[in-house]
Amino acid sequence: MRVGVNPTKNSKNQELDYYHQVIIPIYIPEEEGYFEDNFTILTYCIDSLLTTAHDKTYITLVNNGSCKKVQVYLDELLEAGSVQEVIHSHNIGKINAIFKGVVGHNFPLITIADADVLFLNRWQQASYDVFKAFPRTGFVSTTPNPKLYKYHTFPIVFKYLFSKKLRFERSGNSEALTAFAKSIGNPSFFTNSHLEKVLTITDNNCKAVLGAGHFVATYRGAILKQVANQYSNYKLGAKAVRVFLDKPAANMGYWRLATYDNYTYHLGNKIESWMVKKIENIKKSKDIPEPTPLVATTLSPSTVTKMKRLFIEKLVFSSFLLPFLLKYKGLKKNEVKNYLARIND
Repeated sequence: MRVGVNPTKNSKNQELDYYHQVIIPIYIPEEEGYFEDNFTILTYCIDSLLTTAHDKTYITLVNNGSCKKVQVYLDELLEAGSVQEVIHSHNIGKINAIFKGVVGHNFPLITIADADVLFLNRWQQASYDVFKAFPRTGFVSTTPNPKLYKYHTFPIVFKYLFSKKLRFERSGNSEALTAFAKSIGNPSFFTNSHLEKVLTITDNNCKAVLGAGHFVATYRGAILKQVANQYSNYKLGAKAVRVFLDKPAANMGYWRLATYDNYTYHLGNKIESWMVKKIENIKKSKDIPEPTPLVATTLSPSTVTKMKRLFIEKLVFSSFLLPFLLKYKGLKKNEVKNYLARIND
């Protein structure tokens, strides 16, 4: 039996005083073997995020089937008011865990990060600078990856094909690239040419890199809202990320870029001494949050436009023409060879 009327009926939700959401899916089922150091790595990640994020940041932590120790830790963060949302679930897979964090919110910017990311000062502002300078941007990584210079970047290459604004320049942080290669267990992942030069686009007093991975990246919220009602059959793996996070942005006509310098580190699953040193150098953010960063909208390209672009992309990025493009944009002959090499992928 019901008596009276629910006082919240037909009332509108109060607008949240946040404009940037950070979603971190977490899967640490035990503290043995592969996962032995993961809890400590997780605390590094969360501590660095809480230290560097501005106060307009809404933090969502999704427990994707982790052990009791992780559950208790996340609940303590929520109870202390350090984070805004904690979601507990059994292991439904990384992508589905991310979707749980997206649904029910409406943020213009959403950062998705693995639970082994170390955030450095200014990571948010550096991302905003790219969004502002290049209005077509839909995805910004704070760790460049020069090996991915062709990955969903052709619209940028096509627009600036004959412009000096698109060219190879010295890497903004070669040490960070080396650290990333080590963190994924493949120290020789990058050739010397990758470490020395990156393909950049410069406009509106901002320099960005073509070549962005997805272990941490900031998206337009509109992109993720388009796919958050779907379901991934994969627990983990690059294929799921490519299908549900990478392709939608490209299909909607948005650009994929990375910051020129490095503002985040991939830690991996083993504690190393350099991590503690990096954490000690992180200072409490004193950035005054600006109004919601301008994230201009762009229309999704038509099917005909997509087909034309795909045809031209295959032509320009073909094994015949690509070496000429790389040389035209500033690489020397031996550097072109290194960029084209597919070793250590």
